[in-house]
Amino acid sequence: MLLFLGSSRLSIRVVRLMLGLAMYGLAISMMIRGNIGASPWDVFAQGLSRTSGFSFGLCTIAISGAVLLLWIPLKQWPGFGTIANAVLVGVFADLGLAVIPQASQLIPQVLLFSGGLFLLAFATALYIGAGLGPGPRDGLMTGLVRVSGWPVWLIRTGIELSVVGAGFFLGGVVGAGTAAFALGVGPLTQVTLRWLHVDLYAKTPRATMVELPLEPDPSGRP
Repeated sequence: MLLFLGSSRLSIRVVRLMLGLAMYGLAISMMIRGNIGASPWDVFAQGLSRTSGFSFGLCTIAISGAVLLLWIPLKQWPGFGTIANAVLVGVFADLGLAVIPQASQLIPQVLLFSGGLFLLAFATALYIGAGLGPGPRDGLMTGLVRVSGWPVWLIRTGIELSVVGAGFFLGGVVGAGTAAFALGVGPLTQVTLRWLHVDLYAKTPRATMVELPLEPDPSGRP
């Protein structure tokens, strides 16, 4: 039987995509409830919202559209997963925010934020490995990795630092968690991509197929 994380069946890949997006949204809500700083992209959206007067959600959509334009010179094309990412991550984040209380003491804050950061890196590798198209921001990362040949951690960290700088300049809220995210998400993503056997240098990034038997065949056939 095909191992779930490495299956080439479309139905399994769609399940993997949805699970990854659900985890991604939950990770965002965990970091926000940690209350020690927003992620760089959220800082950017906050700053843009304060500058423009538009809502946070509308600014997030506008940023996604602008990032997709950057895909053109990288010859990166959106897929079903790209559209699903743009629509569903916010829904799952709202659900997480509805059930996760805000931490008010340092240790719970650090634990909640750290758990969200790791979960976000794992979720990124999970849905990219489905091979149905990365999200707008992760597509920018994978495109730059493929074109430049530079390591994931360097590309991802460079993107996050650039975004948080722009967000801070526009008036976004920056905290210790913002710095931790910008410096830690690249290395964590590279580790989880390796765990899930995702090849970013392939034309369509997808988890490597692995076949493992669940249990011996009673007939004795191989």
